Amino acid sequence: MTATKTFLFVSIDGMTDPLGQAQVLPYLIGLSKQGYNIGIVSCEKQSNWNAHHSVIESIVKEASITWNYCFYKTGTPFISQQQNYIALKRIVFQQIKHHPGQTILHCRSYLAGLIGLKAKQKFNTGFIFDMRGFWADERVEGGIWKKSNPISSFLYSYFKKKEKEMMSKSDAIISLTHKAKSIILNWGFVNDSKKITVIPCCADLIHFSKKSIDNHKLSIIKEKYPQLKDNFVLSYVGSLGTWYMADEMLAFFKVLSEHKPSLFLIITKDSSDLVYEAAKKQGVSSEQLIIVSAARSEMPYYISLSDASLFFIRPSFSKSASSPTKMGELLSMGVPVVTNAGVGDVDQIVQDTACGVIIPTFTQANYQHAVLELLKNFNAYKDHTVSTANQYFSLVDGVERYSKVYHSF
Repeated sequence: MTATKTFLFVSIDGMTDPLGQAQVLPYLIGLSKQGYNIGIVSCEKQSNWNAHHSVIESIVKEASITWNYCFYKTGTPFISQQQNYIALKRIVFQQIKHHPGQTILHCRSYLAGLIGLKAKQKFNTGFIFDMRGFWADERVEGGIWKKSNPISSFLYSYFKKKEKEMMSKSDAIISLTHKAKSIILNWGFVNDSKKITVIPCCADLIHFSKKSIDNHKLSIIKEKYPQLKDNFVLSYVGSLGTWYMADEMLAFFKVLSEHKPSLFLIITKDSSDLVYEAAKKQGVSSEQLIIVSAARSEMPYYISLSDASLFFIRPSFSKSASSPTKMGELLSMGVPVVTNAGVGDVDQIVQDTACGVIIPTFTQANYQHAVLELLKNFNAYKDHTVSTANQYFSLVDGVERYSKVYHSF
């Protein structure tokens, strides 16, 4: 590593967003502690910035990280994204000119990757393409872009072309999964497998640990929900809709509740209406549901109320590149997982470590089998959770893998 080099992390997602706080800052703080000069250029949502900017400013200042940002524009999707891209690029190029010949761009996902590609061509900067997933395919498969729409069709073709350029012209690629790495290598325009480093969505295993919990605070939370006693508690953590399958998850819970008195604890910032609608469809009583919104600091407490946790993600080609952040957090809390096949490396990890149950397809027969497996082997699955989190999702290991990439410049 050359001490004078600046690694500029570029992100369309904000540092004041939950994602920035959970999946960006912890890595960058760790890299800064190793002696790397780190800067951030991000696109902040005004509401999140209003709520959290003073905290984030304090965090980055303490870590000796510089932070420049623009504000995220919403409106007409295509136009507003262009505006966000242009504003972000302007700041990045200004930063490069302040450190000519000394800047390495670390670009998170495809819009930021376009800036990295432009900077590589214009200034010959270093370029790390932290792809996060097959973004263009994800937007089509998630129904955000319709190929029948001329603009969506154009955008898909454009970003697939740029995807190839970013992968072939970048100096390093970060992939969330080994499955995605294999796919990219099979495409043939990245010839050196060492160019691609696999770093899954890691978890802060200190924050998400039963050791971090204050028992008095936990007892206060438990007092709010006396119904937790004498029930098996299945949880779901995170957003709902598009990729996360509320109907199927409620159908699974229905089967579980037929075998054992159970509650479904749903920890989400989304509207509870989606959950209640899915529950009604599946014949699940609202009395069996506990729906809460929790800050990051409260998450370990609510997760600790779970006996097991469920997440179904709609399988598709783009999801071969996905690494659910919640997986490491749940396992680190000692909570076995129930999830489906076809998403990144998830099924392989669960099968290799016996930390939970995989459902091959969404059928009543598979739900029945999975419930019986979960209840029969619950203690054995639980015994493997924390060790699996340490083996696959350690933030310390994630920082070390990023450090090896940084050190190569």
